[in-house]
Amino acid sequence: MKLYQSSPDVESVELDSIDLGILELLQDNCKQSLAQIGEKVGLKAPSVLERIHKLEEVGVVRGYTALVDARLLGKDVTAFIGVSLAHPSHIDGFERELAAVPDVLESHHVTGEHTLMLKVKTENTASLEGLIGWVRRIEGVTKTETNVVLSSQRESTRVTLDLEHAAPRERGRRGSLRGRRAKGRAADGEEEGRS
Repeated sequence: MKLYQSSPDVESVELDSIDLGILELLQDNCKQSLAQIGEKVGLKAPSVLERIHKLEEVGVVRGYTALVDARLLGKDVTAFIGVSLAHPSHIDGFERELAAVPDVLESHHVTGEHTLMLKVKTENTASLEGLIGWVRRIEGVTKTETNVVLSSQRESTRVTLDLEHAAPRERGRRGSLRGRRAKGRAADGEEEGRS
């Protein structure tokens, strides 16, 4: 794994084929044992653990989570809400307000007609209507447009990895990490450990 800065604001990580293999396996099932992962990528469990720690340190792996069926938990309505703001200066305040709303799963700053696109899951249309009303009252919001999902054929958190164009495997006792990202990751509040 090599760490390099591609622009003043963005650091990139070059991963070798073993790093990518580990990431594929973690995305398939992050509860499998280190020994099982090691068997599949050709490393011993301690080396797998070291690589996973390095992937966590540089922010490639941001955490671990369980995928749950929202409908079985009473969240029957999924919707996308396009939000238009009067000025980009309202984005930070809007995002701060939004952080307190657990039914908002995602928020994206987008191009096109809207400033932001939200993905939400609520109990029913009445709770969705309440959420939309709450969003409309946030300072700077000029308009919302909601699309309710009728059915979902595919929802995924998986990131496609290009195994064919991976950096060649780097040999060495300490793995292939060339540098470490020092800024920002611990302060993100996204430190979730691997159990």
